[in-house]
Amino acid sequence: MALVLVVDDEESVCEFLTEVLEDAGYRVQTARDGMQALELISRNPPDAVLLDIRMPELDGMQVMDRIQQQDNRLPVILMTAFGTTEMAIQAMKAGAFDYIIKPFNLDELVLTVKKAVTMRQLAMEVEALREGRTPEPLSMETLIGQSPAMQVVYKNIGRVAASNVTVLIQGESGTGKELVARAIHNNSSRRDGPFIKINCAAIPENLMESELFGHEKGAFTGAGARKPGKFELAHRGTIFLDEIGELSLATQAKLLRVLQEKEFERVGGTESIRVDVRILAATNKDLERCVQEGTFREDLYFRLKVVTIWLPPLRERMEDVPALARAFLQKYSREQNKCITDFSPEAMALLMQYDWPGNVRELRNVCEQAVVMTRGPVILPEDLPHSLRFPQHEFKEDIIKPGMTLKEIVADVERRVILKTLQEHNWNRTATARALGLNRRSLYAKMKEHGLIS
Repeated sequence: MALVLVVDDEESVCEFLTEVLEDAGYRVQTARDGMQALELISRNPPDAVLLDIRMPELDGMQVMDRIQQQDNRLPVILMTAFGTTEMAIQAMKAGAFDYIIKPFNLDELVLTVKKAVTMRQLAMEVEALREGRTPEPLSMETLIGQSPAMQVVYKNIGRVAASNVTVLIQGESGTGKELVARAIHNNSSRRDGPFIKINCAAIPENLMESELFGHEKGAFTGAGARKPGKFELAHRGTIFLDEIGELSLATQAKLLRVLQEKEFERVGGTESIRVDVRILAATNKDLERCVQEGTFREDLYFRLKVVTIWLPPLRERMEDVPALARAFLQKYSREQNKCITDFSPEAMALLMQYDWPGNVRELRNVCEQAVVMTRGPVILPEDLPHSLRFPQHEFKEDIIKPGMTLKEIVADVERRVILKTLQEHNWNRTATARALGLNRRSLYAKMKEHGLIS
């Protein structure tokens, strides 16, 4: 959370600005004179300074000059009750980030502070790049999230990784089942061996056996040379069978033999090939139901689910959305050669209130689009897709889900009303609070409570 230093000799101004900036999500320090301000800056440098011009002993211009001697990257916003042209020119020539006029326009004040903090962060990132200190980007092959639901997943990965048991990974499409499989492989004794993945839904049935087990030259039309299959390539490693519920019954029978005997023949061949392969499988289908319907072999089902890891949908671990979104933002900012630092609070609130039917994959695509569309260093609501900014499910009768208590229903309706009013007033909190009959502090508290601000 960014730190803002407010410097004004009037206690009432310091208290007022502290309340406004804390409502906007900042930490705030205050100083009543220039010397105290300089001492605070030397001990704990803030991200921006709001500095009154007219103060006893050292005035604002003198204090700003000394601040620039200490740290010329620290943005200083001057405050004055005398907004003359001469004052504006003098302030900007002296190196002020901006100046604002009393009495304050609160939205302008918060926006100016946000811009100053963003500039400070960009300056720090540039310095880190020059010194070679920039942190490595998070790998997109890394599971991200600290929610209780993901902690269960991590623990299960840790328990099964060291063994050679077959693992069935279940979860909705887009939840990251392949990342779980990679994590199991990377933490196993097979980590130095191959990790071979195959999407069973993407390969036509007439080619599936050849893909899995390979073929001999002349085994069928077009087989001009011997080709090893995925199981051969995965020897002494791991094979990941994604969407295994799409396999035909005939292919399931051959896969069962590999699981039981650890051997197979290439298509068109007679020689048995033995392999040392660990099998990880994933599906978004209910395989138990498929067994009941006769589309999946019961014996194969039980061989696959020696251990089952359930991967939760994103809507059940919404507290992980900010970390995921920022990791994607980092990745795509680098790919697009842009310097984008974060999401605005309003944009993050939209990410937090969306249901994410496409799970992490949909969030990744939204972040990539936002990076492409934005024109500034921060992702704003207008950079996000229309479906996030104007959800179509507001106030439908189905908002009352089975099992919801009265308290949960009231909280859900309150969240929807606040969100709709924020959108109608273009996320202007002052106007929204006025429309809802609240003060800004109460509105901010409710936005926090309902996950509409990070």
